[in-house]
Amino acid sequence: MKFLLTSGGIKNKSIHDELIDMLGKPIADSNALCIPTAMYGHPWVGPGVKAWQFISGKEESPMVDLGWKSVGVLELTALPSIDENRWIPLVQEIDVLLVSGGDALYLCHWMRQSGLADLLPSLNSVYVGMSAGSMVMTPNIGEYFVGWTPLGGGDETLGLVDFSIFPHLNHEMLPGNTMAAAERWASKMQGPAYAIDDQTAIKVIEGEVEVVSEGHWKLFTP
Repeated sequence: MKFLLTSGGIKNKSIHDELIDMLGKPIADSNALCIPTAMYGHPWVGPGVKAWQFISGKEESPMVDLGWKSVGVLELTALPSIDENRWIPLVQEIDVLLVSGGDALYLCHWMRQSGLADLLPSLNSVYVGMSAGSMVMTPNIGEYFVGWTPLGGGDETLGLVDFSIFPHLNHEMLPGNTMAAAERWASKMQGPAYAIDDQTAIKVIEGEVEVVSEGHWKLFTP
């Protein structure tokens, strides 16, 4: 699987061009599945209107509305109640997964419960995360971002990439997400960590990491 981990979606031409390169074909020839599950765990974005806006491509962050050949919905909370043969072949054939923001630990829980977490490493598709949809791929998110908490506590996520992410750096709607806050957050992380703004994405292919940005970002190393 190829990862394009964004803070705010496909916000600029550099990230858009990188997505097309990773797909290996035009967006208009690519089939997508969107995953809104993270939104339900975060009080600011779900459930309700904002979840519908993400699925329908009517939100401000470009993800679902890029002109895909087709877009389907994969709701992780539903998957444990249906036969795997009804959804695993669908996921295996898809070109791209579009994973919304919301709560990273809630998303992680349902990725594991649904079985998608086990399936992800074997896929040949592109995984596009936004905010929590990106953070869930990291080893852990840090106490700063813990909201919904799993039964056993902690801030551990899937660890399919080997760095952590502080999204929405210097965002006007999130006055606490300053570079100073990111530095304090990073000082408590065990491995490398990136602070990225909404004009930045991190591409990971076979363990090789590349930052794609028209904005601001910083890498913190232990």
